[in-house]
Formats: sequence, structure tokens, C-alpha cells
Amino acid sequence: MRSIAPLAESLRPRSLNDVVGQDHLVGPGAPLRLLAENQSLKSLILWGPAGTGKTTLARLVAEVAGLHFATLSAVSSGVKDVREVIEQSRQRLAEYGTRTCLFIDEVHRFNKSQQDLLLPVTESGEVVLIGATTENPYFEVNAALLSRTTLWRLKPHTRESLTLLVERGLQMRGATIAADALDALVKSAEGDGRGVLTTLDVALVLAKNHDNVVGLDDVSAARDGRIIHQSQDSHYDQVSAFIKSVRGSDPDAALFWLVALLEAGESARFLARRLVILASEDIGIADGNALLTAESAARAVEFVGLPEARLTLAHATVRLALSPKSNSITAALGAVTSAIQAGVSTEVPAHLRDGHYQGATDLGHGAGYAYPHDFPGNWIKQQYLPDGEKGGYFKPSDQPSEVRLIEIWRSIQGAVPGPPVE
Repeated sequence: MRSIAPLAESLRPRSLNDVVGQDHLVGPGAPLRLLAENQSLKSLILWGPAGTGKTTLARLVAEVAGLHFATLSAVSSGVKDVREVIEQSRQRLAEYGTRTCLFIDEVHRFNKSQQDLLLPVTESGEVVLIGATTENPYFEVNAALLSRTTLWRLKPHTRESLTLLVERGLQMRGATIAADALDALVKSAEGDGRGVLTTLDVALVLAKNHDNVVGLDDVSAARDGRIIHQSQDSHYDQVSAFIKSVRGSDPDAALFWLVALLEAGESARFLARRLVILASEDIGIADGNALLTAESAARAVEFVGLPEARLTLAHATVRLALSPKSNSITAALGAVTSAIQAGVSTEVPAHLRDGHYQGATDLGHGAGYAYPHDFPGNWIKQQYLPDGEKGGYFKPSDQPSEVRLIEIWRSIQGAVPGPPVE
């Protein structure tokens, strides 16, 4: 089977020592590894991009922890399937004293009733749940289930770990690769370990025509021409030109560099991320819809994929290029960061401290806090910064939308003066 299976399956790690990447979780002395080795594995959620090894890590840590491994896919499983696995797990525990690790791939696709079924068994410890998701679990997983699990985030593969995967694949297939082909293969993978091996698999078939030496043309053909052909310098220069054109409000130039990058094989995901950053860095509150546009474009890129995502990226690029520009948020963030790093006080004033726990009142925590919604205009003047701090970090720009926000903010304060700050 290993001789005919895809490389991604043939090279699937058989032990934690074989895992490439994710050293922060399962490297020597890493926390998830220690929990498994100490037979103390608790219910958890693995969150990370595709191709980072979530399924493999789940299987391996369960094996090390001595748990029976059962799997469900949230895409194809229903409430009945979940109940059956839970019942089988209870029976296995009763008859053999063996606990079960239930692995649920794409756990964010489970609806509320399916997720609720897991609450009693995860809370009691009868079942160790390992959920895997590519989506932010804080948005997609029930709060009740999140509170019963720990969250472990997997990182995209680095250039070094992708290169190691390619080398293992070449060794297994008895082939070699040209330096420029390796560079293009690793860059085009976007941190996806399974993706780099899948591309290599196809390129190896093409390389059989020339002594099993994988060349740049083989990698390009395996990816349907979608690889970065520029040199490293020109690649970053074009990215820089793209961002500066949007920042400079030139839609023609922004669109030109966007297409140049896409034609060279640049990752649509990378370009979408850059637009999300730019929306806050260079537009900010001068156009409150800019970040929504960029974030929606990033989600659409994930949902649609290339080539159709070119339309979405072009839409967002032109929209952001035409937006009014302001770096007031960037400047304010830098000013506050510099002040805190310089050692200004970060001690919370007594009236702002948490006063809900037992004994807080005796300490004076929360005493004197004025709840803004109890006052006209939902505002009252009171101290929010630490003692001695005067603020002045945020300085609005003269963009109309930003000016309007400041005018509304000041009009509320002017209409409702409130008591003086002590």
C-alpha cells in the first residue's frame, strides 16, 4: 500500500518523533506531548490551517496516551452517529477499562445539538474529545464545549519543515530536485505540508521522462503554471508596489500590480491578508467599511478559490484604493505601545477594577464607578487612564468621516459635562 499510496499518506508519521513541524506542541518537552506521555490527555481542539497535521497529531497523541481512537467527520455524521460512538465508548470503558479518544474532523460544522451531545461525556471524562478545525473556534464552536476543552493552535509549515518533507518524499521515490524547482515548490505550498507533497507527487511522475530529476517545469506543470516566476527581490518589490499603490489611492496601479502578482502565481490568500492589514493601517476609521470589505474578500478567497477569486481581490483592491486614507489608528497604536514600553504605569484605578468577586468591596475595588448608561447621552466624565496619565495618544485626521465621528463624540461630551475628574 505504501508503494502505491500518495506521498502524503506514505509519509504520514508513525510516532511523535517523526512529526515535522509543530515543535511548540509535540517537540521534546512540549506541553501536548507531555500530557500524552503522562497519560493525562484532556479534551482539546486543534486549530490550524489545512495541511498542518491536525489528524495525524490527534491519532499519535491518543496512541501515546493509551486511548482507543475513534473518528467522526462533522461533514457526514449526524446525531445518531455521535450517540453510537458515545455508547460504544461507555461499553469499552466498562468492559475493558479503556477510555476512548473521539476525533471529530471539521468540528465547527457540527450544529448546536450535535455539539451539546458531547458536553456530558467530555465533562465527566468518559471520552477524550479531540476536535479539528480550520475556522476560529471562538466563532464556530459552542461556548459550552469550548469551556470543557483546551485550545491548541497549529502553525503553517515553515520553509525548513516543507523542505524536509520534500526531501523525505524524494528519498522515498529515489529522485532528486533542482534548486530552483525546490524553491518554487516550497514557496507555492503556502505552509501546507500535504499540499507540497501532493504537488511533488505529480511532479515526480512528470520527472520520469528525464531521469527522475524534478525541474522547475515539472513543478510548474504540476501546479498548472501557478508558481512564482519572479526572483525573490522582484517578488517583494511587486508586493511593495501593490500596497503602496492602494495606500496612494491609485486604483489603476493597484490593479496592475495585483494582476502582475497573480499572473506570477502569488497566493490569493497572501494578497487578501495584506489587504486586511492595509484596511486598518492606512484607512482605519476614515472609512469604517474598508475593513469589512477586506475581511469579506479574505473569506471569499477561502470559499471560492482561484481563478474566480481574482474578481473578489480586484473588487477589494479598487474599493480600498478609492477609500479615504488615514493612519491615525496606526499612529495612536504606536504612541501607546511606546509609552507602555517606556514604563508608564499600567496600574488600574480602584473604581475600574473588578468588583464582582467576594472581598472586592472590602478592597475598594469598583467603588465610585459611574455606569455611563445611567446618565443622559450614555456618557459621564470620569477617569479611565492610570493615575498621572493624560492621554492624547489618538490624534484624528482631517478626513470627513473621521471628523464627523469626532464631532459626534465631542458633542456628547459637551452636552453632558458631568462631574470633574478627581
